[in-house]
Amino acid sequence: MAETRVGVVGAGIVGLAIARGLALARPGLKVTVLDKEDRVAAHQTSHNSGVAHAGLYYAPGSLKATLCRRGIGLLKEFCTDRNLPYVECGKLVVARDAAELGALEEIERRATANGVPGLRRLTGGALTEIEPHATGVAALHSPTTAIVDFPAVARAFARDVADAGGEVRLGFEVVRIGRAGDRVTAASPHEELTFDRLVICAGLHSDRVARLAGDSPAPAIIPFRGEYYRLVPSRTDLVRGLIYPVPDPRYPFLGVHFTRRVDGGVDIGPNAVLALAREGYRRRDVRPADLWDTIRWPGFRRLARRHWRTGARELYGSAVKRAFVAEARSFVPELTTADVAPAPAGVRAQAVDPDGSLVDDFRIGHLGPITTIRNAPSPAATSSLAIAELIAFSPPSGLAALHRR
Repeated sequence: MAETRVGVVGAGIVGLAIARGLALARPGLKVTVLDKEDRVAAHQTSHNSGVAHAGLYYAPGSLKATLCRRGIGLLKEFCTDRNLPYVECGKLVVARDAAELGALEEIERRATANGVPGLRRLTGGALTEIEPHATGVAALHSPTTAIVDFPAVARAFARDVADAGGEVRLGFEVVRIGRAGDRVTAASPHEELTFDRLVICAGLHSDRVARLAGDSPAPAIIPFRGEYYRLVPSRTDLVRGLIYPVPDPRYPFLGVHFTRRVDGGVDIGPNAVLALAREGYRRRDVRPADLWDTIRWPGFRRLARRHWRTGARELYGSAVKRAFVAEARSFVPELTTADVAPAPAGVRAQAVDPDGSLVDDFRIGHLGPITTIRNAPSPAATSSLAIAELIAFSPPSGLAALHRR
């Protein structure tokens, strides 16, 4: 019988988790991961906050809620087995004033419905037992929220793929995808490969690669740069774990928060400003083709008209350090501008529908033998092993059939 081949476009943590899941589930299946970069986990996986989310915010029954709760258990087990950092430092979601109490109650309701363990509602005085330097009128404490080294996890996934007989092809930029009967071809400028199934999880370029496969233009990826500051080493004692705001329900962005890292540092951020390139990690990074794609997408223009005031406020915080710090100081009043230094930024691949709606839940589609992941923002890294289960074993992707051959 001919060898069955599956291609995965994208060597971020989600693509590698899917490739690993397929390779381990069916020995003899030939899995090949394709990525244009010279290393795995080059973009969103290596530029996020490193938080393993417990599932507080997500609508009960959504893919995010279901896969996050399943995924964090699998991730903890994987990290423990591989001796990778996994620190349950806990998260404190803080209501700064009475106006935020209703939204905090909604988070508690969702988290309870999602089965998040160990939740505690705290008064303003009690929250200082968890975070002595924080302030607020109330808080929700999630003790099982953790911090992880996601790039190290992704590298471990890649090793598992190779050990199972698969391959990670770096420097392979997919510029063309074709269909020939039941087969799929993926081509770089120099080489063409043929597969029985193809999975597309190309992160910041997921919409473009999906369109190469014949998928619809929507949703389009709009890149938002998230900028961070970092507490100077002498002030990391201001934060023990994670201090988060009550998020604005109109946006999938959480707002500026404090995040302890596995190396002991503490990051503050991110904000959310429009990036002028899909991989625009610096303010000076501008790619005209990417910017034109953003501007001409009708969903972006509708989004900008609807939320320009919020965008202007984020730009001000980006340009003026004291404004950024003032927002963070509303949670930790002792913070000063001298306590922080710039830290590396990330870029969020935010999917936007034509009507200007920010796509919140994971969005996964199927085109015959091709599976497309069109939206996989946070908590995708936390959920990666659960996403791999879903893609590998659930119809109608066609991948589930591989396990019955």
